Amino acid sequence: MRVLYIHAERFNWEPRDPALDIRDEPTSGNANNALVVFTSVERGDVPDENFLRAVASDIIDVAKKVKASAIVIYPYAHLSSDLARPYTAREVLNKLFEVVKSQFNGEVLKAPFGYYKAFEIKCLGHPLSELSRSFKPEEGRADRRAEERRDYYVIITPNGEEHDPAKFNYANYGDLKALVEKEVFRKELGGGEPKYLEYLRKFGFEWEPMSDAGHMRYAPEATVMMELVEDYSYIVAKSLGIPVFKIRGTNMFKLSEKAIESHARLFGERLYIVESDTDLILRYAACFQQFAMAKDWVISYKHLPFGMLEIADSYRHEQPGETVLLFRLRRFYMPDLHIFTKDLKEAMEVTYKLHEVIFREIGKLGRTYVSLYNVTEGFYKNHRDYLVELARREGKPILVRVLPGQKYYWVLNVEFHIVDELGRPREIATFQIDVGNAQRFGIKYVDENNQIKYPVIIHTAILGSVERYLYAVFDTMAKMEKEGKVPRLPTWLSPVQVRVIPVSKENLKYAISIADVLEAEGIRVDIDDREETLSKKIRDAEISWIPYIVVVGSKEEAEGVIAVRERGGGQYKIRLEELVKKLKDETRGYPQRPLYLPRLLSQRPSRF
Repeated sequence: MRVLYIHAERFNWEPRDPALDIRDEPTSGNANNALVVFTSVERGDVPDENFLRAVASDIIDVAKKVKASAIVIYPYAHLSSDLARPYTAREVLNKLFEVVKSQFNGEVLKAPFGYYKAFEIKCLGHPLSELSRSFKPEEGRADRRAEERRDYYVIITPNGEEHDPAKFNYANYGDLKALVEKEVFRKELGGGEPKYLEYLRKFGFEWEPMSDAGHMRYAPEATVMMELVEDYSYIVAKSLGIPVFKIRGTNMFKLSEKAIESHARLFGERLYIVESDTDLILRYAACFQQFAMAKDWVISYKHLPFGMLEIADSYRHEQPGETVLLFRLRRFYMPDLHIFTKDLKEAMEVTYKLHEVIFREIGKLGRTYVSLYNVTEGFYKNHRDYLVELARREGKPILVRVLPGQKYYWVLNVEFHIVDELGRPREIATFQIDVGNAQRFGIKYVDENNQIKYPVIIHTAILGSVERYLYAVFDTMAKMEKEGKVPRLPTWLSPVQVRVIPVSKENLKYAISIADVLEAEGIRVDIDDREETLSKKIRDAEISWIPYIVVVGSKEEAEGVIAVRERGGGQYKIRLEELVKKLKDETRGYPQRPLYLPRLLSQRPSRF
């Protein structure tokens, strides 16, 4: 923040034309014997109380030295070339005004933000009448750290006991220990290159070097896997047993909208800003679109609870050095589900089922979660039994972070972590109980007594983001390989489920007829018709993790059977209809997508 102090005998201003979409009410004003504080809010400045108290202290100190009877906070963008975004600048200035007003024994005024203004000033001209200052948020960082440490952690066991994380016996809870070391004691865990990165290259998950940091590209194999997870997220959402509406919307929203602006403050510098006729942000979740839509619906208590789901392309401006392929991205896809409920009691009841489904889905990968429950102090005091019940359902202790004296739009924010191949906790799924955004966005329902009420909203990503779910899948493969097992993708998620290999050209027609039958049943199948040896074709299929390799020669054609090599399951001969049944059984309840590659391998470029 840069400021210019002018001790003025008199000062007056009058707003003329709007300069920004985000602006205050256009009020004029005047002051005598005033310290005028021309202020530029810079990138990196934050509406932090410790920082603003430091700035206010200097302003008041100067005002006392020059014996000013009034202080005027005047927005003035011309002191810096590195300005903060308007929504941040206005918030910083408004909070600075409030802090100065609460501490100065005299008149405190503020000129409106977001206007071209005419002003007149008469500077008194003494040695202290013109001063400049520069302030950085780091000046209040030590105080902020001390304030943040007022948060405290406890471990709650399934029988309701409460433990200090520093004294808990972790003998049977290695995953919980890893989470506590990361979250409570801030230890860096794990090291080296994770094995899953090698797998990603195999399936075409890559960084896009011609884009911004943290942006990926998806080859055909990766694309079908992404779309299958997107489809599956809707199936999983419907399994909650409530009505679910799937929608689509835009990814850009006006910062000049009050509800958008106030919600966006939570992300600060992590926002992606798009400059157009007005400042826009790229959404960081599906909240904006779903809330904007829900506020236009006529909702009765009879409709609640219901869910709204969108596969939202989401954007978070992570630091370049923090981006991790498939895990921490600047642009990713979130199957974002919001569940609208009557009140906090109903929201908590719905989360029991939600909690069950979250653990069920990670269990299908042979994994489990270790959980961090972030709660407000009021929620912890009033609903501790609810947390104990969730610990009981998990069958193991949970880590709870209690946040005293702080205000959030949520009362509960749960992070579900796997512990990866390198021993690091990685958040995948999540849910929150939101008690503030319905009112902020104007989402209402009519209750049994014909009264207008605001619903409580559950935010959840049951599978996590699409990319993070796939991260969990590939990390599971890495753990399997480390244990000496053959890594094998779930059949429903394998880009190619069956590869048919003819022994010779004479068997190609039979191979095609087999592929036709499989494809008609919704099975992703391709044919290795290349002029390579049989052993190389089989080896290439195994390297590609094809679940079922079907080898057909003249003998199989004559017998009307197929020779199958099942990944991790041996070799055998069966009839084609038996293989179809086996695949149908394995993929029941999961979505289908077609093959996104040419069926014949001879038609694919060398990358494949």
